[in-house]
Amino acid sequence: MTEFKRSRLDRKINEQITKKTVFLGLITVVVAVLTLVFGLPLLIKLSVFLGQGRSKNQIESETKKLPPIAPRLVIPYEATNSSEIKISGFAEASAPKRNDVSTPKVVTVELFKNDVSVGRTEVTESGDFVFGGIKLDEGQNRFTAMASTEDTGSGDDSKAITVVYDKTVPELVLTNPSEESLNVDYADFDIIGKTEAGVSVSVNNRIASVDNEGNFKLKWQLNTGKNELEITAVDLAGNETKKKITINYSL
Repeated sequence: MTEFKRSRLDRKINEQITKKTVFLGLITVVVAVLTLVFGLPLLIKLSVFLGQGRSKNQIESETKKLPPIAPRLVIPYEATNSSEIKISGFAEASAPKRNDVSTPKVVTVELFKNDVSVGRTEVTESGDFVFGGIKLDEGQNRFTAMASTEDTGSGDDSKAITVVYDKTVPELVLTNPSEESLNVDYADFDIIGKTEAGVSVSVNNRIASVDNEGNFKLKWQLNTGKNELEITAVDLAGNETKKKITINYSL
């Protein structure tokens, strides 16, 4: 490098150092003047306030970019004999309208049945929502939901819930007794029969034990004279089958 180029480079470096020194000096003078006029505590509060403002704006900006969390559906049964049901749930709450916000955050939930959209509704400020009059197909109906806002778009799907629409009454066969009326001379009587798996059986509101294949048996203590018994089988959907028998017990 020639002496001329080296001298020119040194001058540029010196000029940059001089500019930085002057700039820092000006900042120092301004801070000193503000300290004398307003006092050090006020400057500290102002600095903290500005820092908090920037942090708050940054957090709000990042929050707006995130879609709502996945909603949660609430269906309190696994099966029903009704063709229409109500589905409720919880999701990220819609924000109330404030004076400093021109457009409040509105969270919308879309409901899907077997992957087909069946409706949309807004989430309340309390974070809940309701879909009424949802029609069911016979058999299994798989429901999911997705929350979204206009600014952030859609979030993740909710956990799936399956509801079975079943309007068929359960089978109920009595093997003991096999007739509707009979006479016996013993007090201990075994009521035996068969229904479907998962069905609840009761005799005069007394629950019988049902195995995995639908077989049931209940020991009944007869009273002297006429004993009128009602056997009821109820499935998960609420469908029921009833049979009435009369057992006459005499010594």
